[in-house]
Amino acid sequence: MVVSSPTVAVSVAPSPLRSMRAVALPGPDALRPEADEWLALLGGPPLLPSELTLLGELVRLRRVPAGGLIFGHDDPARCLVAVRAGRAALGWRGGDGGFQVERPVHGPGWLDLASCWLQTGHPMDARATTEVVLAELPGDALRQRLDVHPGLAERLLVALARQVNSLTLATHGLMRKDAPARFAQWLLQRADEASVVRLTERKRDVASQLAITPETLSRLMRTLSEQGTIAVVGYTVSLLDRAALERVAGD
Repeated sequence: MVVSSPTVAVSVAPSPLRSMRAVALPGPDALRPEADEWLALLGGPPLLPSELTLLGELVRLRRVPAGGLIFGHDDPARCLVAVRAGRAALGWRGGDGGFQVERPVHGPGWLDLASCWLQTGHPMDARATTEVVLAELPGDALRQRLDVHPGLAERLLVALARQVNSLTLATHGLMRKDAPARFAQWLLQRADEASVVRLTERKRDVASQLAITPETLSRLMRTLSEQGTIAVVGYTVSLLDRAALERVAGD
């Protein structure tokens, strides 16, 4: 449950995953995650020294190569799992070896914050999109220590609530919004402070997240470009008229 660190595309060119190079990532024996890394996952005010000590004692780091399986659905969930560095995806493995992406996760970010508490299997498969370093907190050991760290327990609860809220809003968008509104919302959620979205996912994976076909996605990008709402150059989408995009999204 820790993460931090380095390092969406609908592509108008070849799949970025095919040409993507592995980035240099810290190995499993690298330094323990620091305070800012935990804050990226847990939020809130700075953690207490005792909380940082506990997390540092419990956390386990694991490296998974690009394309590697992080966990399978129904595998026993014994740890809280987060991406510390790199990019991963939650979704479903196909019998042909393919993988249908439902939700990308960039480090730092949680892959599964819930299943360990329920003592069930993971609800989906998780695969490394690039080489990743995972941060895992063993559930049993963490549970035994939370009684004396109530502030950390509250942080975990709030982090889980934020994730549930985000997924609820995403589900609402899929159920209630049309394809242009879903795509507009997707762009707005991923734009940086300069209103730029750097695309790192395959076109078909983005389309899958939006419950549309890749052809529909291409058409939406072309329409918004022709309207002057966005500009697409390679794997970068610039939001030229954010207000117009917000109207399309229904915000």
